[in-house]
Amino acid sequence: MSGFDAVLLVAVLLLALIVLGAVLVGVRAVRGIAGAPRPEDPAFIAEKDRQEQSLAALRSAADEANSTVDAAKSAAAAARTEAAAARAEAKAARAEARRVLDGARAEADTILERVHKQAEADAEQLRTAARRSGEREAAVLATTTREQAAEVERRAARMDDRERLHSEEVERLAERDRQLSAASAALAARESTLVDRDRELAQAEDRRRRELERVAGITAEAARGELVEAIEAQAKREAALLVREIESEARNTGEERARHIVVDAIQRVASEQTAESVVSVLHLPGDEMKGRIIGREGRNIRAFESVTGVNLIIDDTPEAVLLSCFDPVRREVGRLTLEKLVLDGRIHPHRIEEVHDLARQEVVQLCQRAAEDALVEVGITEIHPELVSLLGRLRYRTSYGQNVLKHLVETAHIAGIMAAELRLDVPAIKRCAFLHDIGKALTHEVEGSHAIVGADVARKYGESEDVVHAIEAHHNEVPPQTIEAVLTQASDACSGGRPGARRESLEAYVRRLERIEEIAAGKLGVERVFAMQAGREVRVMVRPEDVDDISASVLARDVAKQIEEELTYPGQIRVTVVRESRVTEIAR
Repeated sequence: MSGFDAVLLVAVLLLALIVLGAVLVGVRAVRGIAGAPRPEDPAFIAEKDRQEQSLAALRSAADEANSTVDAAKSAAAAARTEAAAARAEAKAARAEARRVLDGARAEADTILERVHKQAEADAEQLRTAARRSGEREAAVLATTTREQAAEVERRAARMDDRERLHSEEVERLAERDRQLSAASAALAARESTLVDRDRELAQAEDRRRRELERVAGITAEAARGELVEAIEAQAKREAALLVREIESEARNTGEERARHIVVDAIQRVASEQTAESVVSVLHLPGDEMKGRIIGREGRNIRAFESVTGVNLIIDDTPEAVLLSCFDPVRREVGRLTLEKLVLDGRIHPHRIEEVHDLARQEVVQLCQRAAEDALVEVGITEIHPELVSLLGRLRYRTSYGQNVLKHLVETAHIAGIMAAELRLDVPAIKRCAFLHDIGKALTHEVEGSHAIVGADVARKYGESEDVVHAIEAHHNEVPPQTIEAVLTQASDACSGGRPGARRESLEAYVRRLERIEEIAAGKLGVERVFAMQAGREVRVMVRPEDVDDISASVLARDVAKQIEEELTYPGQIRVTVVRESRVTEIAR
C-alpha cells in the first residue's frame, strides 16, 4: 500500500466516526423527545424546535459526510487505478531490468572468461621468464661461489705464508735478543774499562799540568791571566779600529748611501747567470745520418754551407755534429735547418734551400717574439720596429757567456730601481739602460765599437739625445754628461760584474772561494771547511780534542785577519768556528 492510499483510508475512517457520532446524538435527542411529556410550554416548544433544527443540521451534515465519503471512495478508486498502472509499469520495468541484468551477466561471463584466458597466458609467460631468470641467477651464484672459494683458498695460502714469515720473524727477534744481551754484557765491561781509563787519564793530565807548570815556571792561573790580557789588548785594538771605521762611515754617508742603492738594486733583480756561446751541437738519431748529411762526394755538405753560411763540423763524436759561425743568428738558422732535414730524412741541395727559407722565417719570428717579451717585461711600449728587430737578434748573442738580451732586461731593472731610489725619471732611465747594447746586433756587419754603432742606430730611428748619449757613453768612449749616462754605466757594471754572470767573474769567484777554504784549512786543528752563501760566510769544523773554546776564538780571529790581508771582496765575510763533541755507537 502506498502512502496516498493510507491517507485516504484515514480520512474515510475519520468521516465515518463523525457520522456515527452525529447519528448517536440524533437518536438520543429523538428518544428524549418521544419519552418526555408534551406540554404546551413555549420554552419546550422552543427547545424542541432547536433540537429539530440541530437534527436537521446533523442530517445535512450526515448527507455532506456521505457525499464526502463517496468522493473519497471515488478518489480512492482512482488512486487504486493509478497504483495498478504504476504496479504494471514497475513490473514491466522489473522485467526490463531483469533482461538487461541477464545480458550484462552474460557479457560479464564472456569478458571474465577472456580475462581468465589472458591471465593464464600472462602467468605462463611470467613463469617462463622467472624460470629463465632463476637459471641465470643460479649460474651467477655458482660462478660467484667458485670465485669466493678460490679467494678463500688464496687467502688461506696467504695466511699460511704470513704465519711462516711470522714464525721466521719471531726466530730472528729471539736471535737478536740474544745478540743484544751479549752486546749489553760487552758494553758493561767496556764501560767499566772506560771508567778506569778516564780515571788514569785524569791522573795523567794532572801530572802533565804539574810538570808543565814546573818546566814553565808559571801556574795555569797565571798563564790564563796572561792570555786574557793579550786578548783584552787585541780587543781594545779592534775596538779602536771599529771606532775609526764608524767615524769614516759618518764622513762618507753619501758614498755608503750610493753603495746601498746599488746593492739593493742587484739583490732585487734575479735572472739566469750564464749561457752557451760559440758553437751549436746537434744530436743525430744515429751515426749513419752523418753519411747522408755529407752526401755523394760531399755534395750535400757543400750545398748546406753555401746556403746557410755556417761551417758544419763532422768528426768522430758519436751521434753529434757541430755548427760553427760568427753570426749567432745565422748559426741558429743553420742549426734549425739541419734539425728539420734530419727529421725529414730527405737531404739534397734543393731540399736544403727550401728548409733554409722556412728556418729563417721561423728564427725571425722567434727573435720578434723574444724582443716583444723583453719590451713588455721592461715596460717600454713606443719604439721603432727596426729597433725591435735588432733587439730580437740579441736573443742569440752572448757576451763572455752572458746572454745579451737578458743582460739588457736585467740592466734596465737595476737602473729603474736606482732611479726610483734617487727620485728620477724611471721610464727614461730604463729606456737608456735597455738600449745601451743594441749596437752588438750589428758589430759583425758595421765597423766600430758597439757603443758608437748603437748610438748611431738609436739616433737614426728617432731616439732622444739623452738615450743616444747614454748609449755612446756607457764604456767611456764619450765622457758621460748626464745622470742617465751615469746610471746606465752603473747598472751595466752591476749586471755584468755580479758573481757568475760572466765566465771571467765566475772563475775569479771560484778562486776566491777556494782560497778562503785553503786559508781556514791551513790552521792547526781544523778538520773541515765550508764556504757558504756565495763566500759571505765560512764555517770551520775543528777537532774538539785539539782545539778548546779559547783556541776556537783565537782561530776565528786569525782566519778573519788573514782573509782581510790576502783577499779583495765586496761586503764582509763571517767566520764561524764550530767545536763539538760527538759520541757514536752502533746498534747491531
